[in-house]
Amino acid sequence: MAVEAVSHASEAVAHGGVDLVPIVVLLAAAVIAVPLFKRLGLGSVLGYLVAGLAIGPFGFGFFSDPQSILHVAELGVVLFLFVIGLEMQPARLWAMRGEIFVLGLIQVAVCIALLSGVGLALGYPLPQSFVAGTGFVLTSTAIVMQMLEERHALAAPKGRRIIAILLLEDLAIVPLLALVAFLAPGGESVTPAERLTGIAVGLGSILALVLAGRYLLDPLFRILGRVRAREVMTAAALFVVLGAGLAMQLGGLSMAMGAFLAGVLLSESSFRHQLEADIEPFRGILLGLFFLGVGMALDLAVIAANWPLIAVAVVAYMVLKTLAIFAVARLLGSGTAEALERAVLMAQGGEFAFVLYAAAAAVGIIDGEANAILTATVIVSMALTPLMVILHDRLAPKPVPSMEGVEAAENLSASVLLIGFGRVGQIVSQPLLGNACSVTIIETDTEAIRDARDFGFKVHYGDGARLDILHAAGAPSARLIIVAIDDREASLKIVELVKAEFPLVPVLARAFDRGHAMELIHAGVDWQMRETFESALAIGEKALAMLNVEVEERARILEDIRRRDADRFAVGITEGIYAGRDLLHGNAPRRPSPGTS
Repeated sequence: MAVEAVSHASEAVAHGGVDLVPIVVLLAAAVIAVPLFKRLGLGSVLGYLVAGLAIGPFGFGFFSDPQSILHVAELGVVLFLFVIGLEMQPARLWAMRGEIFVLGLIQVAVCIALLSGVGLALGYPLPQSFVAGTGFVLTSTAIVMQMLEERHALAAPKGRRIIAILLLEDLAIVPLLALVAFLAPGGESVTPAERLTGIAVGLGSILALVLAGRYLLDPLFRILGRVRAREVMTAAALFVVLGAGLAMQLGGLSMAMGAFLAGVLLSESSFRHQLEADIEPFRGILLGLFFLGVGMALDLAVIAANWPLIAVAVVAYMVLKTLAIFAVARLLGSGTAEALERAVLMAQGGEFAFVLYAAAAAVGIIDGEANAILTATVIVSMALTPLMVILHDRLAPKPVPSMEGVEAAENLSASVLLIGFGRVGQIVSQPLLGNACSVTIIETDTEAIRDARDFGFKVHYGDGARLDILHAAGAPSARLIIVAIDDREASLKIVELVKAEFPLVPVLARAFDRGHAMELIHAGVDWQMRETFESALAIGEKALAMLNVEVEERARILEDIRRRDADRFAVGITEGIYAGRDLLHGNAPRRPSPGTS
């Protein structure tokens, strides 16, 4: 009924020229599901998948052909890889060569061996078992990249190692497709010359793209930059990405690999940030559309008819792949926490499995039903990945900081107790130590403590929000306590605790902004300073100097700003943050945002 209703609505709208119904449905599904799932802590990927299932053939039936959407939405993965490539300068990529070709190859080889054994254990012949297992080895680039981005881990070393493995898997699709042709009935008839020709075409495509990127792309964007037409630059960015993807596809490689190489070649261009800004909106929308398409493609009829086999396959493949990735990571020196996180993130099958299974079905290794079962297995694993990541984050043991070379606060005493030795605490300590004051410093970041030791500072391990630690650090006998930690809630808690237990000890605190400063005042702090206030005024004074404003006039202006800010702050403490806003801009009052300046 829903399909018929949408069809009739589409026909009616189409008479007016544009069929907007499918677009509105897709956008509505994303707008409703993704914020809801993120609010529930389930992540955007699972939101897209569930939304796709809801509007697909086995939900409300707004769409009957999810594959047509997937073919378009795969461009989201292509654009995503281009953006990643923009962050990978050639020198940085060259430095990753060991991770790509050693870590990546070992992980792929071990996973293929283990996962091919699942089919053999279930009684299937070697060709079918190899194709089924190998397809599952190829991880979902889209899901893993999205998860890494949401976890802010793309630029971290652990994120770069995962990206290196994904790049190797993208490269592996070419020889794997050749193996599928070899394993097919009659596949042995493919001559060595034909195989060598295919390899040569692939390498030639890469070489041509590298040469074009080296000698044509930057001059092209320089010419277009002189035109000063933003839409032309956007069109050129899309042309480069899609053209590179098409070149790789014609050479038998993946479009995503072509886009990634184009990004790498432009990573040192002066237009890099402009290109990233132009591509980002398209990337986000199309990647979301890809996840919606995957959700729609989940064939519940196939799952219902073959659920025992699919359940066994999903569990067996995901468990074995998780164990293999974890074992390889530990073998090659990764820590337990990183190895476990990598295994959970990469435990699913990916979009390249659909390509491999379709190729195997085309040459007769598997039939249509097996293709549907294997595709459903991969999609179920993709849908389970966000849930596995959530369970990992909640259940995995939190890493315990190493205390090697770190001393805990115990029986200490000094004139000043400095809590926190980050970017503010390090500067605060210097005039005190320069005046030969005795200072006890406590910090919870063990790495920062070890780094401080290398620069000649003695820092003890201790949490200033705990009363026993404050006693051990000498708070009762201190003449002054300074709170300089990089955590606004914890700093407020420390001030409240200190003023309750040691009311005679003066407390100075670092405030993040106006709102936090007011909270500290209410907590009883003796003096506070917003961390950016004086530095921002110094920049403003330098700007006036470069505009040739006289020294006396600069001093008068800054003094007036400080006076008006102090008056506004005093009123705000009793009447709220918006009080005294007429003092902010003189004759042009404007309502400030909470917590500004």
